[in-house]
Amino acid sequence: MLAGSLISFLLLHLMAVTMALTADPLLLSCGALSGTTDESDGRRWDTDTDYPNFLPLNFSSISSTATASDTSVTRVPYMSARIFQSKFTYTLPVSTGTKFLRFYFYPAPYLDINESESFFSVTANHFALLSNFSAFFTDAGASTNSSKALRKEFVINVNETQILKITFSPSPNSYAFVNGIEIVSMPANLYIQGDDHEIKMVGRQNIFYYINNNTALKNLYRLNVGGNLVPSTEDTGMYRVWDSDDEFVVGYSYETPHLDVNITYTSETPAYTAPTIVYTTSRTIANYSQSLDWIFPLDAGFYYLFRLHFCEIQLEFTKQNLRVFDISIGNQTADRQFDVIVWSRGWRIPVYRDYAVYVRDPDGRRSKQNVSLELRPDMETKPVYENAILNGLEIFKLSDPNGNLAVPYPESFFERPKKNKKKNISSHIIVVIITGVISGIAVFSILGFLISWRRNGGKAGSGTKKTGSSSLPSDMCRHFLIEEIKNATGNFDEKFVIGHGGFGNVYKGYLNNGTTTVAVKRSNPSSKQGVREFQTEIEMLSSKLRHRHLVSLIGYCDDKNEMILVYDYMANGTLRDQLYNTDNAPLPWKKRLDICIGAAKGLYYLHSGTKYTIIHRDVKSTNILLDDKWVAKVSDFGLSKVGSLGGIDVTHVSTAVKGSFGYVDPEYYKRQKLTEKSDVYSFGVVMFEVLCSRPAISPNLSSEQVNLAEWACRSCTKGNLERIIDPNLEGQISPECLSKYVELAYHCLRDQGIQRPSMGDIVKTLEFALQLQEDADNRGHEVEGYIYPPGSSSPLITNGHEEIFPGLNEVERKLTDNDISISTSRSARLKNITIFSEIMNPLGR
Repeated sequence: MLAGSLISFLLLHLMAVTMALTADPLLLSCGALSGTTDESDGRRWDTDTDYPNFLPLNFSSISSTATASDTSVTRVPYMSARIFQSKFTYTLPVSTGTKFLRFYFYPAPYLDINESESFFSVTANHFALLSNFSAFFTDAGASTNSSKALRKEFVINVNETQILKITFSPSPNSYAFVNGIEIVSMPANLYIQGDDHEIKMVGRQNIFYYINNNTALKNLYRLNVGGNLVPSTEDTGMYRVWDSDDEFVVGYSYETPHLDVNITYTSETPAYTAPTIVYTTSRTIANYSQSLDWIFPLDAGFYYLFRLHFCEIQLEFTKQNLRVFDISIGNQTADRQFDVIVWSRGWRIPVYRDYAVYVRDPDGRRSKQNVSLELRPDMETKPVYENAILNGLEIFKLSDPNGNLAVPYPESFFERPKKNKKKNISSHIIVVIITGVISGIAVFSILGFLISWRRNGGKAGSGTKKTGSSSLPSDMCRHFLIEEIKNATGNFDEKFVIGHGGFGNVYKGYLNNGTTTVAVKRSNPSSKQGVREFQTEIEMLSSKLRHRHLVSLIGYCDDKNEMILVYDYMANGTLRDQLYNTDNAPLPWKKRLDICIGAAKGLYYLHSGTKYTIIHRDVKSTNILLDDKWVAKVSDFGLSKVGSLGGIDVTHVSTAVKGSFGYVDPEYYKRQKLTEKSDVYSFGVVMFEVLCSRPAISPNLSSEQVNLAEWACRSCTKGNLERIIDPNLEGQISPECLSKYVELAYHCLRDQGIQRPSMGDIVKTLEFALQLQEDADNRGHEVEGYIYPPGSSSPLITNGHEEIFPGLNEVERKLTDNDISISTSRSARLKNITIFSEIMNPLGR
């Protein structure tokens, strides 16, 4: 009787617990000995062992406590962990509806768990959330700071069964672990809004995306733009964390101070959409910048939801057409002429806009791609201010049709530490064998690492850095061993050579088991460039010198007297490769203009966008590289010089003359005084290379034609420029565009640097030339000639003062010896251009 009563009591207790836990939120401190309270927000976390209905009857797991901790990490839920040695499923009763599902991981030492053996996958019902994941490694494959706690957040819908099954599956010979699981209900239609909510697809006109209950979301970024971190306790009851955007913003902007004002929420933007502090802080454009810009690494091959939050709260922005801007994501237009007041229908009323973005996967490997977000003033409606604003941003990855959100962490990316126990060594051999069956390339990489390790006396460490001393920086780029480079290039096989230069051969190489294609520049003993140029290149590019139109160094190797630089592979080679002496198809005119604009932006960033002015000193068409999307990137900083602090007038740098014949500034050559206008001269030569498709120096031509710069300038003043323009461009260039382009190139080649435009002027004028070309294309008029406008016989440039084409009635040009400024009618108004908008911190070039 007593036993029966006890059983009945336990059953009733279990039912009560189950019913209680069906109500959200559900907080599990996994592996904890008892229910505890979180010091950070006061919520009670229940241990998973208290409720056996959560766990399978014959589960194989270990409860453990972190043997090391950091004061910045809360005890709950991070200090206890449940460790799984085999597949394990939590069966959790929850209410029907859309949920936040959050996992908490603390990569710290635990009993019987080795960081090199912790790889696992996680599913929730039919959604794949994580694959071959390790909390001990970053997405790039480097070890994390052991004190860095991780929080992974997902949004999923639970149907009427009210059951959520979360399965942890260790990878072969690995362990899975989790510190905490949190499930919180959210209001209907917050993120999963079904077919009633059309989400504009960026880059596809009149095509919309719909997020329904069959879609899961993974939160990647939730940012309080222009403000500080907003902890979960200050959210709207859903315990979201809003991080600062400092890590992702590029260029220059103002962080508007937090204003303690009342926000008027609406039915379209309810109070739970985002906390008030998100809408009362923001970023706006600084006077010396032209746009607001951010860069985000995203997995290729997925759709993403970008949610942008806006609210005008400042007194000067109370009505429409005061601040109007364009929004682009991934270099594609998302919205034009966006006016916050118009969309929110009032002052201090918040609004958000959703955009669906697809990140292309050109190589099918779902590798990381840097995706930009840019807000640029749109002046077509003549708003009062040339400005833009953003208050908050959320980015979610959307599951594919198979319910997959995960990109596996390739286990062979990570070099494993040497183990002490024989059992562990045996396990490691099994892992290598299994990996070898899956991919022969992985075996060769591991064997190459082991050989290198033996040759270096077992001191190679992780394989990415050399423990021996080196005077070169290694904190911002990877320090390769020579064995890694040889493995990537087939021991410098000649069939991998893709270029030659003064430094030496350039090889195509493959890292990370062939998943990352790189360009490997190796010095040869007879190279004219030596240790100084090698060190300069590394010091320039391993610093925080990052821009979309500059190459970025992946790493270097100075092992065994080698001097090797490793960059990301540039699929379309150099600009010169695409212009002449090539089998490639001729570049269209507008693509050539885009390339010039990109290269000019990179150089302008060097001159004005860094703490110190940087003079490239070797601008030429072979140092402008083109990636697979034809984005121009300035390369080769071995000859670069650092001038004075940015923003302070630079007189000159006294230095020996170096550069490439045909591109060297004559003033610099005569006076041996280098300024940023020396780069401007060289860029002018490149501009004529682009227009004429011929080298800067052609020794086989007549004496008057050998030097392109001199010949082009003479042709301009004599009015016979048509003789030197690439015939492949016939009929492609509008007279207005050609006039502006050649006028600019001519000014770049002025004898005195003070008479040349700045790189900022060059970017603006090239953007204007492109706008003129696009306006002409939109009008659909046929170009009857590409030197003179229809019915005109006036030359492009005359001796003395230059004059505009007679047919250009819309454009009024103002010229001084030191500057070029342009004003236009409304129909041809010059838009503000992006100069610092593409600063970035990519993994590679």
